[in-house]
Amino acid sequence: MADPEFIAQRSRLPGTPQPMRSWRGADGVTLAGDCWGDPEGPLVILLHGGGQTRHAWGATGALLASAGCHAVALDARGHGDSQWSATGDYSTDAMVQDLKAVIASFGGRPAVLIGASMGGITSLVGIGEGQINASALILVDVVPRCEASGVTRIKAFMQQRPEGFETLDEVAEAIARYQPQRRKPASRQGLVKNLRTAPNGRLYWHWDPRYLEATHDLESRYQRLSNCARRLRLPTLLVRGAQSDVVSEAGVQDFLALCPHAEHLDVAQARHMVAGDRNDVFGKAAWDFLCRHLPITVTGA
Repeated sequence: MADPEFIAQRSRLPGTPQPMRSWRGADGVTLAGDCWGDPEGPLVILLHGGGQTRHAWGATGALLASAGCHAVALDARGHGDSQWSATGDYSTDAMVQDLKAVIASFGGRPAVLIGASMGGITSLVGIGEGQINASALILVDVVPRCEASGVTRIKAFMQQRPEGFETLDEVAEAIARYQPQRRKPASRQGLVKNLRTAPNGRLYWHWDPRYLEATHDLESRYQRLSNCARRLRLPTLLVRGAQSDVVSEAGVQDFLALCPHAEHLDVAQARHMVAGDRNDVFGKAAWDFLCRHLPITVTGA
């Protein structure tokens, strides 16, 4: 169990971008986010995966904004600049309630939801259980039937180094071991937004360690998500990293059987973090899909 007093003392590193907006989510949790584009344009909400932040969507948000959309990227509770839950509640239900609160702040108009992994689960449950009225859904490397080995690998990465890191170089090496396919950045400065510093001077990941304490029954999760997938009636796109170890081809076909009208795209040379691995391909695919299914007037892009 993480020491609440110790983790409460962790602070943002200099150079971490300030969030553009904040919202009050469920249980009074303050949510942070960034917005791009015309507030009167189609609302597109971008939801990151577990252990990620809103910054994963920066390039996608800018692309959508240049094409006339109002793009909003959230830090999920317990992640990035959003507040940590006082009770350690990082359930899907809590995150759906957070999303409902954010959508309500925009007048409750239907939104396009683009969700990666954890964010995709939030989106799928919110729509599939009738809690959120959306105009389109893009799921990024997440399906009801995921691969347990891939999920285990992600959790193992997130659980490593509970004692923290001494330098940014140590952080960069840990990421390189986890994502060997990624080109190493020339500068370590881009890492600061993913970290927090403690009074002992060591660096820690930005998320609440209690997020990892939840246990997940994959079979129960499958039943819930598959029921949600069967109920989808809105335009739906599944984007999978062709090298993903979390979503297999069998998982894709299972989802397409549950939701026959869904479109599907594999992104070559991408793993689970599709938008980060191939943001150029992902951004174009998302935009092409939205142009075909929504009444969008292109003003740029």
